[in-house]
Amino acid sequence: MTQPGRLGVGVVGAGHVGAVLGSALRAAGHAVVGASGISAESLERIATLLPGVPALDVREVVERSELVLLTVPDDALADLVAGLARLGAWQPGQIVVHTAGAFGTDVLEPARAAGVIPLAIHPAMTFTGTSLDLGRLVGCTFAVTGPRPVLPIGQALVVEIGGEPVVVAEEARPLYHAALAHGANHLVVLVAQAAQALAAAGVERPDRVLGPLLGAALDSAVGGAASAPSGTAVGSSGVASLTGPVVRGDVGTVAAHLVQLGALAAREPGAADIAPTYRALARAATARALLGHRISTDRAQELLDLLAEPSADDRPEDR
Repeated sequence: MTQPGRLGVGVVGAGHVGAVLGSALRAAGHAVVGASGISAESLERIATLLPGVPALDVREVVERSELVLLTVPDDALADLVAGLARLGAWQPGQIVVHTAGAFGTDVLEPARAAGVIPLAIHPAMTFTGTSLDLGRLVGCTFAVTGPRPVLPIGQALVVEIGGEPVVVAEEARPLYHAALAHGANHLVVLVAQAAQALAAAGVERPDRVLGPLLGAALDSAVGGAASAPSGTAVGSSGVASLTGPVVRGDVGTVAAHLVQLGALAAREPGAADIAPTYRALARAATARALLGHRISTDRAQELLDLLAEPSADDRPEDR
């Protein structure tokens, strides 16, 4: 039996996120009563992170649980919830939580119609699916979305596992998730591109060059955004930490960069995406530098003209 105030938790989808959150809830005193997993990797995670918890089919997990944790891929969530509703698996009074960043609780409507308490709780971190993630949950921000009367339940669950709950409105969830994907996923692409260019320039350990540089830049950018005064113009926050040829107005340097990145793409087909990414981000940097009064209008226009995407006739690969 669970202790007073503790819940029987079922994990549907023992992927990187589900097994870790289930383990964290267990450490907080809740009882994990079952977990579903199909792949060998999922079953191994259940055995490693949730020892002693039975691996069950999805319907049995749901029927055993007071708190159902849905940690399946985003595209599978709606069909899963609706399918379980058709089977009559949902129970009145159950707490049903999903962890899909782009969705609020509207996706849980078939379960809500059966009397469940719907919540969407998304951790703003990447997961390895190992015990290393448990420590990283402490201090992690979780977006909590749900009907106002039950928001405290979601917030309490987050606090229990060491996280910091932030309420995000239903209609804002897609934008919230887009912001995280743009920042984290595209940062990975950007770092990979920079490392490839450094390697092409003869640098044997690009990671040693990029680690300190990007770490300092990230700290400065995040700190600048956090300290921006209330009422700061949209798009200008954090620009004070921006450095490099764009904010200096060094049009010649930027032009030289484009020549070198074009030559790199000609030598290495796998580097063809670097120059277009550079152009797009340098244009964005120019616009934000202008908005933050870091660069003159005339120099910004010179840069934007230079950074415009080349026409098809100008592209070497089309000649």
